[in-house]
Amino acid sequence: MSNALNLLQTDLYQAALAELGLSLEKLESEAEPEAGLGNGGLGRLAACFMDSLATLNLPAMACGIRYEYGLFRQKIDEAGNQIETPDDWLQNGNAWEVPDMSQAMEVRFGGTIKEVWQENGLKIIHTDYQPVIAVPYDMPIAGYGGGAATLRLWSARAPQRLDMKTFQRGEYAQSAAHREWIEAISKVLYPEDNNHEGKMLRLRQHYFFTSASVQYIIRDFKQHYPDLPLTMLPEKAVIHINDTHPALAIPELMRILLDEEGLSWSQAYDVCRGTFAYTNHTVMSEALEKWPEDMMKELLPRVYAITRALNEVYCARLWEAFPGQWQKISDMSIIANGQVRMANLCCAVSFAVNGVSQLHARILREDVFRNVQSYEPGKIIGITNGITFRRWLNKANPGLTNLIEETIGDGYRRDAALLRELAAYAGDAAFCVKFAEVKHQNKERLAKYVKENLGQTIDPDSIFDVQAKRLHEYKRQLLNVLNILHMYDEIVAGRGEKLPPRTFFFAAKASPGYDRAKLIIRLIHSVARMIEKHPVASKKIKVVFLPNYCVSLAETLIPAADISEQISTAGKEASGTGNMKFMLNGAVTVGTLDGANVEISEAVGMDSIFIFGLTAPEAAGLYRAGRYHPGEIYEQNTALRCALDHLIDGSLDMDYDRQFSSIYQSLLFGDYGMADPYLLLADFDAYRQTQR
Repeated sequence: MSNALNLLQTDLYQAALAELGLSLEKLESEAEPEAGLGNGGLGRLAACFMDSLATLNLPAMACGIRYEYGLFRQKIDEAGNQIETPDDWLQNGNAWEVPDMSQAMEVRFGGTIKEVWQENGLKIIHTDYQPVIAVPYDMPIAGYGGGAATLRLWSARAPQRLDMKTFQRGEYAQSAAHREWIEAISKVLYPEDNNHEGKMLRLRQHYFFTSASVQYIIRDFKQHYPDLPLTMLPEKAVIHINDTHPALAIPELMRILLDEEGLSWSQAYDVCRGTFAYTNHTVMSEALEKWPEDMMKELLPRVYAITRALNEVYCARLWEAFPGQWQKISDMSIIANGQVRMANLCCAVSFAVNGVSQLHARILREDVFRNVQSYEPGKIIGITNGITFRRWLNKANPGLTNLIEETIGDGYRRDAALLRELAAYAGDAAFCVKFAEVKHQNKERLAKYVKENLGQTIDPDSIFDVQAKRLHEYKRQLLNVLNILHMYDEIVAGRGEKLPPRTFFFAAKASPGYDRAKLIIRLIHSVARMIEKHPVASKKIKVVFLPNYCVSLAETLIPAADISEQISTAGKEASGTGNMKFMLNGAVTVGTLDGANVEISEAVGMDSIFIFGLTAPEAAGLYRAGRYHPGEIYEQNTALRCALDHLIDGSLDMDYDRQFSSIYQSLLFGDYGMADPYLLLADFDAYRQTQR
């Protein structure tokens, strides 16, 4: 559907399929699985990058892993607990991909490195390594109205599919064991890394696709520019490190230039500094990847040695800039305390570091990478994220598309800025009536989906209040739940007569190892059941959790939303793109001044967005001052206290006694650190008032 839209052929395909008695929309939803290639917003954003690059007809290729299984399919059991099942998106093959064995690359793991000095210099000998063959599968990305880009996905293969000698001895399992650990590299997206083997697999995955991709880039350069030296690579190519997962591309390019192409250290380093650009997607310290030094040394001995040398060179230069400032140099170093810090590696060697909103870039400069800013002023820039607006408007919302194009034409499909022309119709009664009709039709479509898939009946005339994003404590689904509990208390107490009926939608996956996030999903279902049982509250409030949130579901959910919940703790969300998609489809945003909400508020005006709560500097001030006492807020705020007490007073159904007390405990007293680290209680009253 997306390619048909960009090829301007949607009507043609719909007509052709209709002659066969088929529906294009039904074919897409039932027969074409979503590619299981990314996790949440970061994966979706990469797809948006490629759509934009293809539409601009820029020569671009995206590289990743051809995972056999995606993140996971989320199911919810009868009690309301998340269950993860395999996402076998390749079960019936992928008609769009083209494998190319001629472009296969060998990636090496483990082994021993020997340095041998020869007449023409140092020679690195790598022996006893375990080879893995990376086979590329290419998928075309169509740009709007012309232009194309390529998505290259690498699949891991064993050089020898079967150890025949072992097999002939009757050791059948052993004969296939070597192949199995190799093919595990491209088996599952984001395997759990809370154990040693999981970390090893993650590291293999990261090196596997970066090594194969960088090898391809060098081969491609030499084929296209046989007369140019490799020192000219920065003039012909840029490698974008999209978050830290591909960061090993830096020492891998150094390895190829040094060991295989014979460049000097200074030449190779200059090439890397001119070729790599790094985009950071988070300020959360736990998401800035670090690898155990011993693990990298064991699995990637040559890459580790180069990384260590990069660290020594970088620290020497830092010493010249900051003599005697040991702590600053330690904080900026690539290797410290037995860990290899990938974000520091990217900052050290890339020519630019990008934040994905203006607020995010400022936080990087002033906090997360403040030392980088003082060392290389101007290196950290801010380019705010965008979205594939044609997909999220023209494809997802044909009713609104038709209304817009009847009103201002279709020129906005190439230049979204032309949507500003709609401002002239904000007070046009006929336009507003048609807009309301489109919104209601989209709400009826979502209500039908909920009835068919969950067996629940929802009122399309109620306000549709939606929070759809990855389940994480900083995104504060829990703050939303606390306000729902407060609304329930108001209704039960007889103070909810004036509240219009509202349906709250949650859609979110929690990481399999993230117990608190999974417990919040269980809590949402428990709150939904409590409300459903109350004869009065159930007429005013309904809570619906939509399982297995994905792009296809989003295309039904987002156009139906009246309210978009963008309520992360200020300073924690790098950008967000769901906020853009919801507002593009006519939902009103309730949010903090966080991420791209800042730019949205500036674009639409503060009278067209509902902003509440602490700002990022105010939140940071509370953290630094150590003067945040959520227990005092709890004691002083009756509405909050009543809402929170539901977690421990037995009013909610539970799988076992005091199931939700750990959430209560963390908000008031902390787990092992600061209580309420995401400031839910600090923002509760402002959020409650804004919701009213």
